[in-house]
Amino acid sequence: MNTQDAKRVLETALICAHQPLPLRDMRLLFDDQLAPDTLRSLLDELVRDWEGRGVELVPVASGWRFQSRPELREYLDRLNPEKPPKYSRATLETLAIIAYRQPVTRGDIEDIRGVTVGSPLLKGLEDRGWIETIGHRETPGRPALLATTRQFLDDLGLASLDQLPEIQGLGGGDALAAVLPEQGSLLDEIETNTASPDEAQAAVSPHDDTATAVPDLTPAVAGTEPTP
Repeated sequence: MNTQDAKRVLETALICAHQPLPLRDMRLLFDDQLAPDTLRSLLDELVRDWEGRGVELVPVASGWRFQSRPELREYLDRLNPEKPPKYSRATLETLAIIAYRQPVTRGDIEDIRGVTVGSPLLKGLEDRGWIETIGHRETPGRPALLATTRQFLDDLGLASLDQLPEIQGLGGGDALAAVLPEQGSLLDEIETNTASPDEAQAAVSPHDDTATAVPDLTPAVAGTEPTP
């Protein structure tokens, strides 16, 4: 198979994929006979081929996918006029602490926020696929260590945690309360279209009346999964 044919196969697979396509799956397309360097070169070519179009090829935590460009999403949102689910400030603060301080325990989060973290709040984030337990701290009670997931990065359109925006002053609850509005990262970029009404409701703290709407940024063309 020549290079142009291989690029055509790869492009078709990426467009038709329902999830991010990892490199290991791309290699399966060619029965592992395409060198990794050649595969990456084809991906770079495809990125350039789609420059200037309404859809772009991007790497995320789970792999590679085609998605709509950010500047066009306000138009695509008109096709889905439903209001996105709302997440409370408590939920977004908790998610920010886990993202920037991971791995952390529930106690760590409560120390930073200065208030008790309700179990429904954490369960809502787990059900959404944004956080998970990755181990236990070797202290009395062996509390669970929480971290963000690849799904969390995929929904933000990021390939790694290094791409999270830098912030200052993670030491106190008041500083952390301003993280999301100031940075606009989790607040403006989290994709919430796949969350069910029950999941969205679980993610909102019942004791916090200040809820923040998270806009739907569903890619126009899906296709990607975790890179190996």
